[in-house]
Amino acid sequence: METLPPFRLAPYFRTRPWGFHDLTPWYDFHTEGEPIGEVWLTGEMCAADTGPLTGMSLADITRQHRSALLGIGIREKDFPLLVKLLFPKEKLSVQVHPDDALAQHYGEPRGKTECWYALDARPGAQVALGIRPGVTVDQVKAAVEDNSLESLLEMVPVQKGDMILVAAGTVHAMGPGVVILETQQTSDLTYRMYDYGSARELHLEKSFAAMRLKTTAGKVPPRTVDGHTLLIDERYFRIERWPVRPGTALALLDPLPVVQMLFVVGGRMRISGDGFTPFAVERNQMAVIPAATPRWTLATEAPTEVIRILPAEGSAEG
Repeated sequence: METLPPFRLAPYFRTRPWGFHDLTPWYDFHTEGEPIGEVWLTGEMCAADTGPLTGMSLADITRQHRSALLGIGIREKDFPLLVKLLFPKEKLSVQVHPDDALAQHYGEPRGKTECWYALDARPGAQVALGIRPGVTVDQVKAAVEDNSLESLLEMVPVQKGDMILVAAGTVHAMGPGVVILETQQTSDLTYRMYDYGSARELHLEKSFAAMRLKTTAGKVPPRTVDGHTLLIDERYFRIERWPVRPGTALALLDPLPVVQMLFVVGGRMRISGDGFTPFAVERNQMAVIPAATPRWTLATEAPTEVIRILPAEGSAEG
């Protein structure tokens, strides 16, 4: 049976018109060109920068070591989850994502359900999450035409530490004043429904086909489970928050049959184990623990907070 050592992924910085030229203090990254709005942590172009896989893209690692990386219970051909940080300086366009069935109707492998974990939020920060109760589809269409859709959106205040589910079919928009750790099905399907009267292209036919007036979207209350916090356990992903202190024996290290993604929110950790060179994972970096990993350990020199992200077993291509 093939084994695959843990590795760190280098982040990939994506330009977005609503982003920032300076990502301090999150990253030591400055640009004079187009602003950066997203930092992809598990994008297909993200490359391993530790161990024997150094220089390989996540897409190539998945293609060449799929079962050892993902686990035999994952039936996806691609890496199943895209995790990224979002830095909106301005409000984003109003969008909607298709569910699996609609995406597959259009010939795509999957739809896009996602969730947002607020790493930071300024006072008064809010997001648009769904259509207000009682509003009809015809009213939504009319509001898009006369540039008044914002008045029909359900606005949700956001505080640091909030977890928000954005189910497929939910009309949504992110506002400024937040830093979001987003976990989503690996998909680039986004239909722009409304952009505040700008000249950017809208995808109205597909938006209205995908839109649902009621979805399961909303804030997800955290639950304490065996010394860590369960932030969300949804059809496509499970996300946990773990406090790690020096010298603690962690259930976090128990073997799992699926790939694990470990994101450091605060502090620093060191991963070591059988047959691979130890490596550090700093704040805002991502480590990947393959399903078929050799024995490994995690150590810290100071209190560290880790977000663990797991894909759902049985995820299937259409």
